[in-house]
Amino acid sequence: MATEKTEVNESAEQPALKSAGKDRRYVGTKETVSYVLYDIAQSFNINKYNDIFITDIVKIDLGFQSIVSFVVGIWDMINDLFLAAIVDKTRTRWGKFKPWLIVYALPGVALSLLFWALPVMFGGRSSTDVTKLVAFLVLQLVSNLATSLKDITRTGMLATITPNIIDRTRLITEANLLSGFVEKAPEIIMGLLIDLVNHGKLKIKMPSLYVSAGMATSIVSGLFAIFFALVAKERVSQTVDRPSIKASFKSIVTNKPLLLITLSEFLSAFSIGSGTNYYYINVLGLATMSTIVGIPGAIVSPISYSYVPWARKKFSTKTLWVFGSHISDFLMLGVFAIGSINKNYKKLGAMIPAFMIRETIWMFFWGIRSVIPEEMRNEAIDYGEWKTGYRNEGLTGVAKGLPKKLLDTFGASLKTLILSKVGYVEGAGFGGQTEKTEYSLFWMCTLLPVATGIFSIIPKLFYDLNGEKKDRMYRELYERRMQTVKQVEAFNAEDNPEADA
Repeated sequence: MATEKTEVNESAEQPALKSAGKDRRYVGTKETVSYVLYDIAQSFNINKYNDIFITDIVKIDLGFQSIVSFVVGIWDMINDLFLAAIVDKTRTRWGKFKPWLIVYALPGVALSLLFWALPVMFGGRSSTDVTKLVAFLVLQLVSNLATSLKDITRTGMLATITPNIIDRTRLITEANLLSGFVEKAPEIIMGLLIDLVNHGKLKIKMPSLYVSAGMATSIVSGLFAIFFALVAKERVSQTVDRPSIKASFKSIVTNKPLLLITLSEFLSAFSIGSGTNYYYINVLGLATMSTIVGIPGAIVSPISYSYVPWARKKFSTKTLWVFGSHISDFLMLGVFAIGSINKNYKKLGAMIPAFMIRETIWMFFWGIRSVIPEEMRNEAIDYGEWKTGYRNEGLTGVAKGLPKKLLDTFGASLKTLILSKVGYVEGAGFGGQTEKTEYSLFWMCTLLPVATGIFSIIPKLFYDLNGEKKDRMYRELYERRMQTVKQVEAFNAEDNPEADA
């Protein structure tokens, strides 16, 4: 606590204009590197191909997948509330979230390795084998519990790593920019390898490819996450008194920014689609399609971060939120229109340019799309502290995602149900589906998600945490946090007088 005290007292001596700590950089180089690596760890995987892996490699019956999606979805909402309450009441000398990140680290990697080992453990068994289905269900339930703990603590840790909103925006921007050069490498390489195997250019069995790639990326991302957990520090002090569950939920109900974000995510959860993997692999026969169409966007994407600070000054958060969230959807309507003409959806010559143009334009807004929502989440947590006097990062994060998870639970089950209804044949691969099914896979990844998720734009139009209101919030929060640090130091001194000696 001594280090934090020095930082606060030094800042307190600055002029009133700097009283909100806007001029101070709290996070050093080593911690910034750990933050970037942790951001990379979230996407350094081949999870993009999970649906194909489960359906065509592990061969889990589509009907059972619907049941598992529903059961795990309900379980997810229950354990979220339970874990959030525990985390929010945590108070240790190492912080509120850091201990939980460390606790999760090794079990999280182990569960990921078990998931990718499923073809080894149950190779050759039918899609309705009882032992395999039960093992899959249990693994999904346990993994979901571990993931919920990680998500809750990650959200809270990133919200408390610095009290300076400029410093925080810098971290988010740098992490998204730098990780973009690395994090997508596994899925790009995996897509290329899948194509080589499918077209007989690489003599390796598809299950072996998935197992080795999945395990390798799990180990690397796990090491990155452990490094962050050990290096990162929490700098926004928690109150000595632990808020009651009732008070925590009340603070969420009175948090207008959080409610608008939650409502928007709830409405966006009505968006249903199959994802592009089924279409790219089964209709176009090109798993690397996303890599090919993303080549121009890969050049544009890093540049998009350079004008995020300018955009934040020039436009309101509301405007940036709307454009960043929905430009992709409107562009996808153009792709659907092109693909529906003369059966273009089956022609690489037509669909590669269509998806490429859409991807390139979207990447012009990628910096805004990546930074603004994450910073809004942190601002909503700060807003709750401003209104109530204490922070509920755990429950705030859970409350934001709970309604969406409720609908996603039904949406995931509905997706597999729709796949069954349109005649999708498990394991048939490229060229093994009927023409009707192929067109269904096309409109399920282009038109359907846009049509079912468009209403999420409405809550965004009422967001007003901008300008003077936000500046006043952070000025007052800074003053309160100075007092909180003093109270925590006094409490620690009384609890352990020998530490000061």
